[in-house]
Amino acid sequence: MLAEDYMGVAVFAAIAILIPAIVFLLSRYFRNDRNDPRGQTTYECGEEPIGDAQIQFHFQYYMYAIIFVAFDLVTVFVLLWALVFSGLGDLAKVYVLLFLGILLVGVTYALKKEEIIWI
Repeated sequence: MLAEDYMGVAVFAAIAILIPAIVFLLSRYFRNDRNDPRGQTTYECGEEPIGDAQIQFHFQYYMYAIIFVAFDLVTVFVLLWALVFSGLGDLAKVYVLLFLGILLVGVTYALKKEEIIWI
């Protein structure tokens, strides 16, 4: 009985393993082995690259991305919790406040690291 229940999962797992393996092995026979000097250059939409492609981004851009992700998470989870807030138990409400507190600490840390706020 147990084998019959999970036979579909076993077949799906076998297919999920076999197809990528077969495609990987077949790619050896269809690939192009010629070395072309154009393949060693940086490709920028068909244009010849100008200058050095190795530039460093400032840390502040990453920090803005982290802050955006934190506020994005807050928006999604708080909206979902707000829809069912009256049905939440006391422990769930504590978890909501704990979650918001952790995100607030993260955002405060990020803003302090960027020297936008002075706490």
